Amino acid sequence: MSLNSLASIENWPVPTAAAGVVRADGTVLGTHGPAAHRFPLASVTKPLAAYAALVAYEEGAIELDEPAGPPGATVRHLLAHTSGLAFDEHRATARPGERRLYSNAGFEQLGDHIAKAADMPFAEYARQAVLEPLGMTSTSLDGSPAKDGVSTVEDLLRFAAEVQAPRLLDPRTVAQAMTVQYPGTKGVLPGYGHQNPNDWGLGFEIRDAKSPHWTGASSSPRTFGHFGQSGTFLWIDPDARLACVALADRAFGPWAVEAWPPFTDAVLAEARSGS
Repeated sequence: MSLNSLASIENWPVPTAAAGVVRADGTVLGTHGPAAHRFPLASVTKPLAAYAALVAYEEGAIELDEPAGPPGATVRHLLAHTSGLAFDEHRATARPGERRLYSNAGFEQLGDHIAKAADMPFAEYARQAVLEPLGMTSTSLDGSPAKDGVSTVEDLLRFAAEVQAPRLLDPRTVAQAMTVQYPGTKGVLPGYGHQNPNDWGLGFEIRDAKSPHWTGASSSPRTFGHFGQSGTFLWIDPDARLACVALADRAFGPWAVEAWPPFTDAVLAEARSGS
């Protein structure tokens, strides 16, 4: 089947947009727009970097609870944005585990930590561990593992299929990644203000009862994923057994706050009616 709801990206006030939906069994329900066009991902880079970190954990190169980042912090703190590091500065502004301080610096320190453990640049490790095995040939994670990834809808649908039915990781590891780490932690969800709690897994943001939110009103509380300041998002709804990717080349702003939730609701409604 092809999802008509995806065509609504034509109404987004952006120069270029592409979107796609994939089921948990890997079936692509549809794409719209230039699905092979390479877009800057901004923070949608983080789930890819996190997946590489989880491969490093399963390979025994790192442990989730070993020291990493600022004093007292661990790999788990860095993945869950609770290391205490500032947003874009490599300085601690809180004690580890105290607050959910969304941090690009934390993912950069995570990348450095894995690069040392694996004895290769993080981008190369991610390529060998995740991108190459999944056939994500149009994706690169050069630069900051927090925000400098480039990819396509086609490649991210491959990744979203993997997360829903893991082959590179033990399903129990992925279940941990989509489980709240440090429950009850408050913090700011960029673009959406203070959230209490501001739930996060290992590299993936968890919807839970957050309001306002970038997913839909009909998205299940278990929905997890990430959005990026370049106008990009990836969500996975385990209850719907569905994942959606949308990439655009206009910076996140009021247009996205307005357009994304009804788009998601339409995709979920159409997928459910056709299942």
